[in-house]
Amino acid sequence: MEYVSRVPRPPLDGLIYDLYYLEGASPYARLTLPPMPGALLIVNLGAPFRIRGGTDIETAEYADGCVVTMPTRALEFGYPLRTRSVGVHVKPWGLAPFLPMPAAELRDRPVTVEQVWGRPATAELRDRLATADEPHEMLTLLEKELMGRLCETAGLGLVRHTSSVIAATSGAVSIGDLSVAVGVSSTHLAQRFKELIGVTPKRLARTQRFAATMLTINPAEPVEWGDLAARAGYFDQAHFSHEFRAFTGLTPTRYIEVRRRFLREHPGHTLDGWPLPAD
Repeated sequence: MEYVSRVPRPPLDGLIYDLYYLEGASPYARLTLPPMPGALLIVNLGAPFRIRGGTDIETAEYADGCVVTMPTRALEFGYPLRTRSVGVHVKPWGLAPFLPMPAAELRDRPVTVEQVWGRPATAELRDRLATADEPHEMLTLLEKELMGRLCETAGLGLVRHTSSVIAATSGAVSIGDLSVAVGVSSTHLAQRFKELIGVTPKRLARTQRFAATMLTINPAEPVEWGDLAARAGYFDQAHFSHEFRAFTGLTPTRYIEVRRRFLREHPGHTLDGWPLPAD
């Protein structure tokens, strides 16, 4: 599977982690993406893919691509035999300048790119990307599209700053203290977060802590769950296990089994690390 990525130029680098190109056969027909402190924009250039945003939500098909604000539950991606797309890994607040609606309206509800940017503009962008000579040219085209759509967004500086503090502490910060530090009420801060990210500061902090904890796990080695939970600041192992199931739908033990399956069947694969085979 070919994967090419790079960080965009300023000012997009303040909104986006990276631009990427992905092409090839998925290691599994279905992959689970646990909630992460970020958002996604995917422009699809191949056969349609499918997304299910939780066990109580029906699977939907996406032909032109999708826009996903910061999720609060695991997403299940169903891939065709071969997939081809150009996308953006977005910082939690980074989609707001490109959305015509509050991010909260899209919470846990992936939409097509057409629903956000309109059919003519989306079709034109897909055509330009599909006829590009190579991945880096595609990333440059997508970067130019995003630069052209960048607009002023009220409250973005506030949300970006406070989100960065939450990230720097891996979610271990008092939201009340954070509100006082930036000189706004907790209610005002929560409203801005829901408008621009789709979730409250408290929910972002939970996700940041979970993500930071997940990234410390090496599935190739034994895991002491009690020690891991204590280091991450959870009340106890039971609290950690509850959070783990809420975010992934799996117990910690089952998660390790699934990660080890990925390592065993696809060693060194470019997608290893965060996506999981659908359980």
